[in-house]
Amino acid sequence: MDQHAEARPRVVLGVAGGIAAYKACELLRLLAESGHRVRVVPTAAALTFVGEATWAALSGQPVSADVWTGAHEVPHVRLGREAELVVVAPATADLLAKAAHGLADDLLTNTLLTARCPVLFAPAMHTEMWEHPATRANVAILRERGAVVLEPAVGRLTGADTGKGRLPEPAEIFAVATRLLCRGGLPQDLAGRHVVVTAGGTREPIDPVRFIGNRSSGKQGYAIARAAVARGARVTLVAANVALPDPAGADVIRVETTEQLRTATLAAAERADAVVMAAAPADFRPATFVTSKIKKVDGTAPTLELVTNPDIAAELGAAKPVGQVLVAFAAETADLERAVANGHEKLLKKRADLIVVNEVGVDKTFGAERNQAVILGADGSRDALPELSKDDLADRILDRIADRLP
Repeated sequence: MDQHAEARPRVVLGVAGGIAAYKACELLRLLAESGHRVRVVPTAAALTFVGEATWAALSGQPVSADVWTGAHEVPHVRLGREAELVVVAPATADLLAKAAHGLADDLLTNTLLTARCPVLFAPAMHTEMWEHPATRANVAILRERGAVVLEPAVGRLTGADTGKGRLPEPAEIFAVATRLLCRGGLPQDLAGRHVVVTAGGTREPIDPVRFIGNRSSGKQGYAIARAAVARGARVTLVAANVALPDPAGADVIRVETTEQLRTATLAAAERADAVVMAAAPADFRPATFVTSKIKKVDGTAPTLELVTNPDIAAELGAAKPVGQVLVAFAAETADLERAVANGHEKLLKKRADLIVVNEVGVDKTFGAERNQAVILGADGSRDALPELSKDDLADRILDRIADRLP
């Protein structure tokens, strides 16, 4: 056996019998091309949608749906024991029911029973099936046992139907899968918790074609949402003008202005366990909105009168229920010590539990893949972190949230 192949992380990709099985081909490609050794284990029904030859060609591994093929290798035990991650995509209502109740009538369900590694389910089914009490109960059982069960996406289903039940995009399932693998499996310390995350930058319209905005890309907020999903949380993501694909498993609310961000966030935060204000709301907005495009007159520029927008984080802090953890962000252009001092003032003003202070600018933080931050706590803690990927910083922030949850 090739020693390099042995060193590659072992992933079992289970595929249940749904029309979304074709999307698992893209997920398989992403896993294989990023250096994972993937063994595809389809159900018999899945093979009616995508044939065995396709899975074998894309994975470079043998494919079987039953426990009898290669019985001398005891695959129904070996695959689960050796796997470092099991991903089931799509996971149908039938597959979720079998997994929840320990049924094992094929190779995939046997593998799920023997796996002692992180298990990720990406459900796909019609809305009525997802919302049925039996399915909801099965999902609750799996999550209670430590499995990550993503929330389905909202969109076009089979036929003309539209609703919640669509398989999340393969790239986003892949992102959650890699987070689960990154530290030998993330702790499920947010299982059963509701985490609200804001992301992006708001825009305040001047006239029908112009606005006041900022450079925030939303990448840090999306990384936090994705990491919270991987740690078992139910995530509501309030996204302001973000051109990124929806994170798998998160319920996404799209907004444009600071007032829309405020309304959506206050509503979502009422019963949330944690709120992470990673968005960059505009501090000011035009006092009046001009209903037609402002024209240049004799080359002179118009004068804009600005008014202050509400401080959403401060409003959340003033009304924060007992036990809720509030995380604010402070985007600063000052040197580190001045930035930290400003961040401490904001921490107190907003009555937050944590504040993430980072330096921003044209080429810093906004739109970048990495971030460097200092996390200040209301308990007097100060964690100066090195430059990290935004995914890794997201986990550092969630570590501190988990420590503070009752």
